[in-house]
Amino acid sequence: MDNLCNINVIKDVLKRHNFTFSKALGQNFLVNPTVCPKIAEMGNAAKGFGIIEIGTGIGVLTNELAKRADKVVAVEIDSRLIPVLEETLAEHSNVKIINDDIMKVDLHKLIEEEFNGLEVAVCANLPYYITSPVIMRLMEERLPIKSITVMVQKEAGQRLCAKMGTREMGAVTVAINYFSQPKLLFNVSRGSFMPPPNVDSCVVRFDIKETTPLGVTDEKFFFQTVRGAFSQRRKTLVNSVSASLSIDKSKVSEAVKRCGLEESVRPEKLSMEQLIKFSEELKTVCGF
Repeated sequence: MDNLCNINVIKDVLKRHNFTFSKALGQNFLVNPTVCPKIAEMGNAAKGFGIIEIGTGIGVLTNELAKRADKVVAVEIDSRLIPVLEETLAEHSNVKIINDDIMKVDLHKLIEEEFNGLEVAVCANLPYYITSPVIMRLMEERLPIKSITVMVQKEAGQRLCAKMGTREMGAVTVAINYFSQPKLLFNVSRGSFMPPPNVDSCVVRFDIKETTPLGVTDEKFFFQTVRGAFSQRRKTLVNSVSASLSIDKSKVSEAVKRCGLEESVRPEKLSMEQLIKFSEELKTVCGF
């Protein structure tokens, strides 16, 4: 069905299936016809690719992905949308809908069973409340995927794609840059949705790195240190890490000095290489 961005068509389809929007699930359906084709084209939906879509809505993006990719497996948590999708995606034989929570799906198994021989990418219009957990799960599990292209709240997208060593960066920025090359693709106004949300959105793509940065001997401790460093943004690296990780301040100061850094340095001033070195020196000083 190609006219899924027509408000009257959307209302008619939803009415036939007695569907009402769920605020709890953060449901806002796209009605701007230019957005989903761009997401599909920029998100690796092409011949030779299988796409995992997270959250289908009524199938606007799914429809565009299915036109371009060899196969689309869409994970939708709302069971009320399944009969809607059976109608709106009826013409596509290369689409499979899974009614489940993306945070509970065995994604390695899904990829192995559904995309044999295909390159794999992820595309999604994520509800704002689960943006970071979903993205981090996709990356931390080291799935065999090429890219993750998602629509997120504009402010969140800017933070996710912030440059290392700038004021805008945070712990999630470090994690994103550790696993991928982030790129902000384009902005999407709040008027592109029904019902319109209270904020504007943007589409970002994370091209997954084949190898993560060198020098990390304990990934769990590294990310624990990063979260601690950015947990109190107005404090110095020493004070923030000491307070959040309950480590004696003198030991944190010693690790900072071993990195050739000033004790007054703030975490947002550090590069990836400096954060890795600090984490390793802190582990040594503390005897972890």
